[in-house]
Amino acid sequence: MKSLNTVPFVSVENMMRLVLDLGVETCIEQIAAYIEEDFAKWERFDKIPRVASHSHEGVIELMPTSDGVDYSFKYVNGHPKNTRDGLQTVTAFGLLASVDTGYPVLMTEMTLLTALRTAATSAVATRALAPQGSTTLALIGNGAQSEFQALALKAMCGITKVRLFDVDRSASEKCARNLANSGLEIVICDSAQAAVEGAQVITTCTADKQYATILSDNMVGSGQHINAIGGDCPGKTELHRDVLLRSDIFVEYPEQTRIEGEIQQLDADYPVKELWQVLTGAVAGRESQDALTLFDGVGFAIEDFSALRWLRDALQLSGRFTDLDMIADPDEPRDLYGMVMREVERMARERSAA
Repeated sequence: MKSLNTVPFVSVENMMRLVLDLGVETCIEQIAAYIEEDFAKWERFDKIPRVASHSHEGVIELMPTSDGVDYSFKYVNGHPKNTRDGLQTVTAFGLLASVDTGYPVLMTEMTLLTALRTAATSAVATRALAPQGSTTLALIGNGAQSEFQALALKAMCGITKVRLFDVDRSASEKCARNLANSGLEIVICDSAQAAVEGAQVITTCTADKQYATILSDNMVGSGQHINAIGGDCPGKTELHRDVLLRSDIFVEYPEQTRIEGEIQQLDADYPVKELWQVLTGAVAGRESQDALTLFDGVGFAIEDFSALRWLRDALQLSGRFTDLDMIADPDEPRDLYGMVMREVERMARERSAA
């Protein structure tokens, strides 16, 4: 696919074309399989909370990890105020590299790819934790993530009906239009309370950076599953604390989730379960149909690693990339300066020939 001194780069345009080639639901299902594969070898990975630079306006983060064979990182921001200026709340790019050589083997946009992997992770968690036979999703917060979330749960979890609510009704109308031909039954609701009525699965994915109460204790009952995926930085939550105290809570990486997730509202030693342990059978998931389960998803580097591995493999067949000349590769590895001087000589020859 590439020479040693070029790196495949997937632009936004090529990512869109790849997703259209395969189909959104197929991409999500494939990424989910990679996530489950990597979660099964969770203990092999380097793991740290993401490195965050916070400001009043938002956050910029780096998310690195490695399984000893490949290394990856993602750059991502979260700036809720951006929508007021016609900008994306979240943008991202990432890189996959070989641990053996340290050479990058893939560089890509990750705004679209993150939406796909976030939806895939929600679906993995929902499939493991939601009540059997779930068919109705309440989707609260209908911004950039919403359609991906709905399609993921349709493809992987049997969801057939989606009840939408957003404080900005135009966001719900946008989501409904985009999902009109998806095979899902779409209902726009006038309140979060109305949206959760009759839903077995509730997903919250709001953007505001504040302590918010999207779901209060009286709004949720036994026998439901919640994906709380909007809280992703300190000072940003979506659920009332009492909802947490009633729930069986599942997280990706506790050390990060206690900083950024819903459980930042709880004591530092409050017991939670890790999703990877459920997937490997090490701990129980939903223990009864009447349980209230909560996936406190903030997004973790291993999920990005999985998405990058999927993309690397998908490119083998698609060719949806551009080669970037970004690795200095002198004829003699110790003679980097000589490479520069030979370029001077080449440019001089070109001027003479002109």
